[in-house]
Amino acid sequence: MSTILSAVAWPYANGPRHLGHVAGFGVPSDVFSRYMRMAGHDVLMVSGSDEHGTPILVLADKAGVTPQEFVDTNHAIIASELADLGCSYDLYTRTTTVNHEQVVQELFTRCLDNGYFIVQSQLVALEPSTGRTLPDRYIEGTCPICGYTEARGDQCDNCGNQLEPSDLIDPRSKVTGATPNFTETEHWFLDLPALADALREWLEGREASGTWRPNVIKFSLNILDEIRPRAMTRDIDWGIPLPGELATRYPDKRLYVWFDAVIGYLSASIEWARRLGDDDRWRTWWNDPEALSYYFMGKDNITFHSQIWPAELLAYAGRGAKGGEPGEFGVLNLPTEVVSSEYLTMEGKQFSTSRSVVILIRDVLDRYGPDAIRYFICAAGPENQDSNFTWAEFVQRNNSELVAGWGNLVNRAGAMVAKNFGEIPQPGPLEPVDEAVRAATLTAFDTVGDLLGKQRVKAAIAEAMRAVGDVNKYVADTEPFRLKGEGERERLATVLHTLVQCVSDLNTILAPFLPHASNRVHAFLGGEGEFMPMPRIEDVHGLDSDSDRTYPIITGDYSATPRWESRPVVVGTPIAKPTGVFAKLDESVVDEELARLEQA
Repeated sequence: MSTILSAVAWPYANGPRHLGHVAGFGVPSDVFSRYMRMAGHDVLMVSGSDEHGTPILVLADKAGVTPQEFVDTNHAIIASELADLGCSYDLYTRTTTVNHEQVVQELFTRCLDNGYFIVQSQLVALEPSTGRTLPDRYIEGTCPICGYTEARGDQCDNCGNQLEPSDLIDPRSKVTGATPNFTETEHWFLDLPALADALREWLEGREASGTWRPNVIKFSLNILDEIRPRAMTRDIDWGIPLPGELATRYPDKRLYVWFDAVIGYLSASIEWARRLGDDDRWRTWWNDPEALSYYFMGKDNITFHSQIWPAELLAYAGRGAKGGEPGEFGVLNLPTEVVSSEYLTMEGKQFSTSRSVVILIRDVLDRYGPDAIRYFICAAGPENQDSNFTWAEFVQRNNSELVAGWGNLVNRAGAMVAKNFGEIPQPGPLEPVDEAVRAATLTAFDTVGDLLGKQRVKAAIAEAMRAVGDVNKYVADTEPFRLKGEGERERLATVLHTLVQCVSDLNTILAPFLPHASNRVHAFLGGEGEFMPMPRIEDVHGLDSDSDRTYPIITGDYSATPRWESRPVVVGTPIAKPTGVFAKLDESVVDEELARLEQA
């Protein structure tokens, strides 16, 4: 058994989530975490809402509310969406907590004491109409390296190089379109060059392991070639202040949102342990060098997880060129793997809430439920290359694969058992065809499990559905509906018992992908209670001086997660005629959804 940290990207609390967001981090991380629990590993799955930064100020002003009111609303929305999607977090929290602030300030202080922060002057961009600092990602212009015309102020998505807003040719504000004003100010810079050798040694070790996706490790190593100090403070009044005496001297400075957000994986683990009543429990996942950690995100965040966050961890432990000593948290584990997905487009266009090219997760959940969308993301998501969501493919995959394949198999099995026996029958001797389908289903445990352990969700669900096809073929080959004679009763019982056993095993195999449906199939097979534990929303009090405040979190008790193995079905278990496991979608859905998109 291994100890597994499942570190899931923190959604930015600027509004509800769309399909492109959860395709990159939400569903893949949940499938992996659920499988790892089923395989017997000790999993801690954490994340939360990322609530700081200038974009929140801009949007809160526009909405006529305070930044705290703005993120309070959006945090609750996002937590509800992810819980209803079935994302099985041990803790989904937020960055506007005292606990998070204390953890962030501890890391900053130790990195500073170890010598990995240097003070430098920097040109910063200001919005002309307000005089407020523009965040790097709110500035666009032409990349000076490759000429890409929509490069951001922190990074060019075309060539992958880190940038500063002042590097851009013809920079413009994404808020107003105006040319920003630039002014010089002092900031604390993380001395990345002093950590470059340690970063390279770590990344080359991960490359040698052969486990990282090729695009991720190649990109991560390439950005080391142009590594330079990076500013980790901003002139802004919304965010985490500098610690101690520095906050008094520099009251208008806050820590950069990306310095603070990645620390959330650690602070959420600490908050989880404190809420459990075992304050040091988090150390099992962070201080034990044998523990494994997997970080799930979209490809636009690779830089922060394969360079910035590891650099912070190395600096905190004093493992760079300047040496130093670890702080109170000790030597913290570097990521075992950065699991980055590519981009999901919609009907051939890039997702954009501002341009109304968007499918909000809440709308999909309310209209079609979680199964269809989880299945689409698993089967056709942007795991290792960009992929395109179309409503036509969504409907086709739901109807021809989920409904006609898996749903039809469950319904046929249940209906035939209910009609002929009313309970799981006692089988007679197995024939070669029965043994072959049982062997194929059992083999799928190994095949699918091996793929899921390597985060190859698309290949894993394809193998699972291939096994569904094998069992549907078994029904066609054995024709139990033709076994009507009294002398064929034992053979009918054998075929239907074999069929129910295969359906039970397939339900286990498909459970990480489709946990909601697995609970329904479990009930059809006579099971009681939840087969796959589901997350829940809880309103909790803050910790420390935050104790008068309440906010929603996602949590859950996943100790009853079933094992990744075959469980013999019990002869005599009553089986009633099932209702549909999945809902077939009318073809009119395509035109209706495209019309909604045009009207938005």
